[in-house]
Amino acid sequence: MDFSNGILGLINLFFAAIIGMYFWNMMRTQQGGKVAVDRESRKEMDKLRKLRSVSLTEPLSEKTRPSSLKEIIGQEEGLRALRAALCGSNPQHVILYGPPGVGKTAAARVVLEEAKRNPGSPFKHMAKFVEVDGTTSRFDDRGIADPLIGSVHDPIYQGAGAMGMAGIPQPKPGAVTKAHGGILFIDEIGELHPIQINKLLKVLEDRKVFLESAYYNSEDPGIPQHIHDIFQNGLPADFRLVSATTRVPEEIPAAIRSRCIEVFFKSLTEEEVGIIASGAANKAGFRLEHEALDVIKKYAKNGRDAVNILQIAGGSCMSSGSSVISKKDVEWVVNAGQYCPRHKVEAPVNPRVGYVNGLAIHGPNTGSLVEIEAVAIPVREGRGRLIATGLVDEEELAGRGRTIKKKSMVRGSVENVITILRRFFSLKPEDYDIHINFPGGLTLDGPSAGIAIVTAVYSAITGHPIDNRLAMTGEVSILGEIRSVGGVVAKVEAAARAGIKRVIIPKENCQEIFMCRNDIKVLPITKIEEAVNIATTIQNSHPDLLDFAQSMTSPLSPPANIQHISF
Repeated sequence: MDFSNGILGLINLFFAAIIGMYFWNMMRTQQGGKVAVDRESRKEMDKLRKLRSVSLTEPLSEKTRPSSLKEIIGQEEGLRALRAALCGSNPQHVILYGPPGVGKTAAARVVLEEAKRNPGSPFKHMAKFVEVDGTTSRFDDRGIADPLIGSVHDPIYQGAGAMGMAGIPQPKPGAVTKAHGGILFIDEIGELHPIQINKLLKVLEDRKVFLESAYYNSEDPGIPQHIHDIFQNGLPADFRLVSATTRVPEEIPAAIRSRCIEVFFKSLTEEEVGIIASGAANKAGFRLEHEALDVIKKYAKNGRDAVNILQIAGGSCMSSGSSVISKKDVEWVVNAGQYCPRHKVEAPVNPRVGYVNGLAIHGPNTGSLVEIEAVAIPVREGRGRLIATGLVDEEELAGRGRTIKKKSMVRGSVENVITILRRFFSLKPEDYDIHINFPGGLTLDGPSAGIAIVTAVYSAITGHPIDNRLAMTGEVSILGEIRSVGGVVAKVEAAARAGIKRVIIPKENCQEIFMCRNDIKVLPITKIEEAVNIATTIQNSHPDLLDFAQSMTSPLSPPANIQHISF
């Protein structure tokens, strides 16, 4: 019996020794691992310090970044709207539309700083500006990580740490929570995944983020109190959304648009680009020759283009020991960078038959003068045909398992011309080959070119020249009524820049601001006959050109050789 007890004691002692050695080795391994981790951490920290000790000169784009409202050039109306939306006692969510490089991000930053200075604003001095890029914001359909909304790091995931080993799910806040009390700026919001948009809408409604996890148990006492609070009450996310996009409003989900104030930034004019380029040259210490500035204004379409051209040209000058940027330096940059000159349409010098100045919108809040040409060639009675050339959109509609090609509204306007000319002007367009062209490279869509097309074809058939200092926009129905169109303010601005003196618009679009302008006269109309009468009455606006106009007006007669074609 004593022998058995001795054997049992030896066995227990043996196992105790083994277990002790196991834990001793584990402790030694952990200690050694900690020493190795500390040693590796010190090495990496030394590398980081060396990396941070090296810095290049500040890029010109950072030097010229606006730090106040007065440094944002050419966006007075947009800034006024943005300030009204954010700087009051009840700030709103905002969508900023506009082409790239016109100051949308900078405007959001400086307006937040101005709002902080308003005693009545809910933005406190610690309000953050959190920026997210919609083009790179990752969407994970598994829900493992969501840097925008937030996610839960469940215990099964690698790197869950001590809490994960204890079976505790760990909430990870996203950008919406980091922006709590401030502004969440999403650049290119139109590029977000539709599910991200829907999640964002829910956060905007609740002003908090609710997270879920299969590993969370509200009755588990082992879960820390703060995690219980997050799962039961949500993460705070009370912020104001300011989003920016280069898309047009129709391409942004209607649900997000309905919750936001829409603010439009316009394209920069040549003069505004010149101001930005001159300011950047001063900040960089370069002297910019006047001829060089003219080249920048011709090729730079926005402030970012202007700064980039200036920076490369300045670098070329510095390599040769000069601080003066010449025309030759800038021309080398635009040629090497394959920059294209600005698309610029100006009013023609003289009235012309079959030529009308139309107006169009291309991009957010950006108007442009559009050339519309028409030629009418007499043919045998009733054998004419209608041709339309130029860039005209075709719309494709998808739904219910099928795809439908819809005729562009511009093409529809072209076909409506025939009915209108017959009914209201007693003309016979079927007796002519009518060719309508939209030159200039701008893609046209929408009905706003209707009255310009009718006027151009009327002029081509009758031989009456059209006032070269007149532009027009408006939809025309087959009953001859002029209906409202979009973007009229931007179109009038574009007409004034192009040297137009009079603009025809639908009466429904007339605003008081048009009546206060001295540089251009706005003529609201309701009937197509009014548009044609105004356009062909040259002497009212150009008495000195009356003789020229009369010389251009001559009766048309059919040519001797007629090709038989169907209308």
